[in-house]
Amino acid sequence: MPTVETTDRRRASEKPRLDPAERARLERAFNVPRARFLLGVPVAIAVLYWSAVGAEFDFAKLGEGAANMGEFLARMFPPSWDELDVIVEQLVETLQMAVVGTVLGAGLSLFMAFGAASNIAPRWVYYPCRWVMNVIRSLPDLVFALMFVSAVGLGPFAGILAMTIGSVGSIGKVFAEAMEAVDDGPVVAMQAVGASKRQVVQYGVLPQAGPLLVSYTLLLFEGNVRGATILGMVGAGGIGLELTTAMKMYDYGHLSAIVICIIVLVTVIDQLSAIIRRKIT
Repeated sequence: MPTVETTDRRRASEKPRLDPAERARLERAFNVPRARFLLGVPVAIAVLYWSAVGAEFDFAKLGEGAANMGEFLARMFPPSWDELDVIVEQLVETLQMAVVGTVLGAGLSLFMAFGAASNIAPRWVYYPCRWVMNVIRSLPDLVFALMFVSAVGLGPFAGILAMTIGSVGSIGKVFAEAMEAVDDGPVVAMQAVGASKRQVVQYGVLPQAGPLLVSYTLLLFEGNVRGATILGMVGAGGIGLELTTAMKMYDYGHLSAIVICIIVLVTVIDQLSAIIRRKIT
């Protein structure tokens, strides 16, 4: 007569049985469709080659120009700190533009995201909001900067407006997708007990999507700091105008000092953003 110990050992050695249909379904999830894979690889290579030829991508030209790039970098050293006060002043203006542009852009993007989230907005609101964001996203920020420079004149105000509108197309879409990705359980439960749309959004959607929204807002701020540098090249404020002037005047020492200061500013902001992200996640 088998003992209890023998019975337990026998049960432990037995493999759990799985339904054949369930086993086949699980195996299909790990099997690579060979026909599609073998067909997709040549197609992908052909598309990549076609794109490289059309874009005139050439490793030989890159090798030939490496010496020129090295010469350009050599001219930038040593940096000249004679106009450090001007650089700091322009960097502060760039940071101020990024702060205001991020606050306005994030607020407007959040408002637009409520209408562009399929689990919140009705269809007659959802599609127009998505179309508006698609149109904004298809235009670069430089186009908006040129438009606002012609409307309100040169200066940081035009850059702030350009960053604000440009944020709606990119971050507004990401905000909407973060809201669509929330767990439906709390939302369905609140709807089942008769909660209003505002209560569902306030207590069911935003608490779940909040950390992602904050993280994306910090990412927007980092992008706006770099973007303000570019917008200044068309007269929309920030350090970009000083950078462009140094390049046109072949003032490589001053150019090097500007680049170093921009790198330091972006690095500090990136580290602070990383700390905040760790705190909220």
